[in-house]
Amino acid sequence: MTHFIKVFILFVLISTNVAYAQTWEVGVTGGAMGYMGDLNQNGILKLNHPAFGFVVKRNFDSNWALRVSALQGKISDDESKSKYQQEIDRNLSFYSPITEGNVLVEFNFFDYGFEYHQKRFTPFLFAGVALTGFNPKTDYKGSTYELKYYKTEGQPEEYKTITYSIPFGAGVKYNFGRYLNLVGEIGYRNTSTDYLDDVSGVYPAITSMQENDPNKTALRFDLSDRSVNKIGVPGTQRGDFRKKDSYLFVGITLSYTFVSQKCPF
Repeated sequence: MTHFIKVFILFVLISTNVAYAQTWEVGVTGGAMGYMGDLNQNGILKLNHPAFGFVVKRNFDSNWALRVSALQGKISDDESKSKYQQEIDRNLSFYSPITEGNVLVEFNFFDYGFEYHQKRFTPFLFAGVALTGFNPKTDYKGSTYELKYYKTEGQPEEYKTITYSIPFGAGVKYNFGRYLNLVGEIGYRNTSTDYLDDVSGVYPAITSMQENDPNKTALRFDLSDRSVNKIGVPGTQRGDFRKKDSYLFVGITLSYTFVSQKCPF
């Protein structure tokens, strides 16, 4: 991995020096977010809520670019609306804001740009790293609860609500009006947490849920098992068997390219 990083940095430096025109690009993006995890195990393209953000990009040449962007959105799921009876019976639900900052490398398949000999359209791939903030909540019996504070699976400590993720995806770009770009993309984020939805392991044992306040103990049990018939037998699976949750963003970006001329050696 260290060798790869050194080669990549060398490649970027060489590309920067030999490029005829290095370009900065800024833009705004909008689209929708979806979630895959314990409450949505099958809908890999299920989009629930809008998301918005901005993009700053450094185009080293017509094929390679480094992008920094931020996104603000929301994810959710409600098993009472599921088409699967076992999920309806479990009856869990959540929603969470998502705040993401990322650094991505883009690769264009074609010689993309605004010069007469370049392509105005190209498919592209991207991958990188991101830091994501989340905070799962639920509405229950007329009140809203931030679920991490209730440790609904009997955890000894609250889980962290900041996670790193690995974004990757693909899209298409179209250059128009010379310096304007229209970009469509789809990207998945594999996170390092299984608690985007507050669901991960098994239903808790009674001893792990006890509080000094009997009312809070009862509330923790209610938030842990929201099924009508109280199917949450301690030690039985509450979530699925996948270790991590993920989410996706599908969006369109409108950007403007700033050009700085540079002569090659």
